[in-house]
Amino acid sequence: MKEFFENVLRYQRYFITITLGIFFALFGWLKPLLKNPVTAVALIGFLISVSIFVILTLRAMLGLSAL
Repeated sequence: MKEFFENVLRYQRYFITITLGIFFALFGWLKPLLKNPVTAVALIGFLISVSIFVILTLRAMLGLSAL
């Protein structure tokens, strides 16, 4: 039974490591774009637009609220 819980903990650590690795790789790729004010505003606007699109799409699909 001890081996089972060790395996479960190993998968959680693996998931956290993969998630952090993806985040840091993405941030490293986007970091040069944030140095130029024009691309920084465009990037932030794009991220906000994508977030709003996903939120509204999920609300419509799940029928949570009508706008």
